[in-house]
Amino acid sequence: MTRDIVKARDADLLVRIDGPQGKPWILLSNSLATDLHMWDDQIAFLTQTHRVVRYDTRGHGQSTAPRGPYDFDMLVADMLAVLDHVGAERADIMGLSLGGMTALGLGLAHPGRVRRMVVCDARADNPPPFVASWDERIAAVEAGGMAAIVPGTLERWFTTRASAALRSRAEAMIRATAVPGFTGCARALQGLSYLHRLGTLSVPVRYVVGAEDTAAPVAAMQAMADATPGAHLTVLPGLAHIPAMEDPAAFQDAVSGWFEP
Repeated sequence: MTRDIVKARDADLLVRIDGPQGKPWILLSNSLATDLHMWDDQIAFLTQTHRVVRYDTRGHGQSTAPRGPYDFDMLVADMLAVLDHVGAERADIMGLSLGGMTALGLGLAHPGRVRRMVVCDARADNPPPFVASWDERIAAVEAGGMAAIVPGTLERWFTTRASAALRSRAEAMIRATAVPGFTGCARALQGLSYLHRLGTLSVPVRYVVGAEDTAAPVAAMQAMADATPGAHLTVLPGLAHIPAMEDPAAFQDAVSGWFEP
């Protein structure tokens, strides 16, 4: 395992690399209000076939939090900066929620840098209720800090079956997120507009979603899969917005074999 800092425009991004040299790269991108440790339970599985690079999205974890608003062009540029830093001319990409949306942006703008993608529990559009929900959460954290959104966020992320230890681990990541980082990324989400472009996506994509996800509902992800040439949607029963943390084994079953060289 190695850690490094990558300069990406006005942000310093914490990067972690795991796995043996010589294997193909896979880049992991985290959801809003988590950090690179949301992928911890997947590393032993992924390093069997890949060299894994993951990073704290700007404004999250130990990356710096420049003042926003941010946009997806900026977040995609950050992802490219990480790939360039490790010398990955082409990589597999896996992102969840905000990370999955950023992966789509990379695949649309720079398909030559991507071999295959898994996009988990994400959206590709910004209907009015979605935009309004972010206005409400931005107002809440600006008034009361990240603690103000902990209960509602955990309710969306996990089912009632999630353990207390898992909830505590997730809560720590939420509270550690910088308010400017959260609000900057939330503004980027309000400008999300990829759905109408998915028909041009040339990168092979597997979509994955928890059946009980209310933030990125199955119907929204099915529309994304239908719009993406050759794409397939896997629905994970009994899981919500962050299945990679709530049931690592079920998540691994869903993506197993997709990234095989």
